[in-house]
Amino acid sequence: MATRARIGLKLEDGSIISAYHHWDGYPEWLGVTLKEHYNTKEDIAKLIDGGNMSSCWSDNEFDYEKQEYVKRDPRPEYYTDRGEKLEDNAPKISKDLKEYINHANDCCGEFAYIFEPNNEWVCYAVEYWNPVTKTHNDTFEIVKKEIPSDYPSNLAA
Repeated sequence: MATRARIGLKLEDGSIISAYHHWDGYPEWLGVTLKEHYNTKEDIAKLIDGGNMSSCWSDNEFDYEKQEYVKRDPRPEYYTDRGEKLEDNAPKISKDLKEYINHANDCCGEFAYIFEPNNEWVCYAVEYWNPVTKTHNDTFEIVKKEIPSDYPSNLAA
């Protein structure tokens, strides 16, 4: 199962440009990875410019001819790397936070990250779970989440 997310960059006019991120979108991995490896506006703009991705930081690459994974230096795994068209995976522009969260919701995203103009990452959880009835809601709630300063020890290999 994937933990889907969107990675966004807030622009000067308040709009947000973003790309879809498929794997490990929870704050303990994607949040920490964004803070550690994508911490300037230029880095994030370049990351998002590549469009939708499986992962923003992967050291694996699937060699289809050999049907195996090979190790490489970490980098994003864009859908275009596997032959998909950029126009089908291009970044989206949202006019504001509400529209951005709706774009995250469109892809069943559980988390939405925004790099703010003050050079800080903010994470929002899009929660469908109702803790009172312990059921899945048709509507969702947006909850600001804390991004840890480091990977939890149970994630470190």
